[in-house]
Amino acid sequence: MNEERGNSDQPLIGPSEIHREGKTLTRVSKNNDLTNKGPLARNYGSVFHNPAMSGSRTRSVLLMAHVIEEGLLGHSKIRALDGLSASGLRARRWLNELPENVSSRLIVTAADMDKSSLELIKNLDTEFPSKNGELNVLYGDLRSSVLTQGWHWIDIDPFGSPVSFLDTAIQALARRGVLEVSATDTAALSGSSKNPLMRRYGARVRLDKLKHDSGLRVLIANIARAAARHDRSIKPLLSIWDSHHLRVSVEVKKVMTGANNIEQSLGWRVYSPTKEEVSFSIKYGLLPSDLGEDLPIRCMLPLSYPIERQDPRISGPLWIGPIGNSLAMKSMSKERALELCGPEYIENDPAGWDQRQFEDERKKIIRSVRNISQEAIVIHGCHLIAVDELPGWFGKGGPPSPGRMVAEIQNLGFSAAISHYAEPSFRTDAPWSIVVNAFERISSTNI
Repeated sequence: MNEERGNSDQPLIGPSEIHREGKTLTRVSKNNDLTNKGPLARNYGSVFHNPAMSGSRTRSVLLMAHVIEEGLLGHSKIRALDGLSASGLRARRWLNELPENVSSRLIVTAADMDKSSLELIKNLDTEFPSKNGELNVLYGDLRSSVLTQGWHWIDIDPFGSPVSFLDTAIQALARRGVLEVSATDTAALSGSSKNPLMRRYGARVRLDKLKHDSGLRVLIANIARAAARHDRSIKPLLSIWDSHHLRVSVEVKKVMTGANNIEQSLGWRVYSPTKEEVSFSIKYGLLPSDLGEDLPIRCMLPLSYPIERQDPRISGPLWIGPIGNSLAMKSMSKERALELCGPEYIENDPAGWDQRQFEDERKKIIRSVRNISQEAIVIHGCHLIAVDELPGWFGKGGPPSPGRMVAEIQNLGFSAAISHYAEPSFRTDAPWSIVVNAFERISSTNI
């Protein structure tokens, strides 16, 4: 650990108790509501701990395991930064839950502007030391302190919008790196707060069932543009809407060609598109060729397509390519999640947990990766469809289950999977006429 000390006369978390997240022991304030599923106020407790981000931290462990084991960051030591670290739990989970062949290569730094946070992280690292890797702390404003060295992995998890951190974070990455970005300003990104959305992200989002998916794509587009400003290109690895926050993880490379071609990956999402718009989307490769006459609920259009910016059907500019990587997502199975992050029951547990509490934590680990590995096979798909929209669109029937729609589409010879998206939904690469056919078959059996 480095020697930057906190303000020892200030309380760290007050009266505390030992708590476990995944396989990692930590301490939390006895005032902390560990059942909370939404955002907490910034001044909640002396050192911030948000239990609602536990799933995000679990997925971060799994993604780091995949990326490093696949050799995407080379084969030497890996410098990982947990920016805006607060209690440091994400950094400590990396070191404690990754396989030994991965964690032993890590040099992890937890950064924060709060000296009490850094003091707590050092105390926890002493009380519950990890077996492998190295943990340091870094004091200062992340927008400048991130530039102290080159990083292979940077995690940004701020209160609100991450936009002000993007440029320096990308500049601080090595030639090959991973950037993970959380955004809790979901009201803006999902289109509910139009002025902040335009002011921060330069975009519009239609308020509909896919508003959070559109928000994820707006966020990716902003990261891609920031990367291009510094002669880099990105490839999304994982994009998740989880309760109160949106989160995207991208691979970043210093590749001039990709930076120059950024506009090919940006465009518009159109609700209730016209026949001309659908034809152009097919021509551009954003929809598959289709002999059917029915028009889809939505389509993507390239940035070059002339649109009316005030058209209420339009969302964007946003990312129009896949928002995840199939191999990375496939690695996030419930079996792998339990292997790396699922705690096993022990007698005389330091946290005082009984067998039921261990089982509850394992169930949380499983929920955090629900449907991700299955959705991997079709993350390239052109359609994300919220089933609640289908009856209104077709003017009949009730909402089919995502599972039944997936089964019907697969029976018709196309890829489909239930989505991790937090609306009942599925993703498919099938032409829209196949979706229509599947819905008709289900509707006819329900009469």
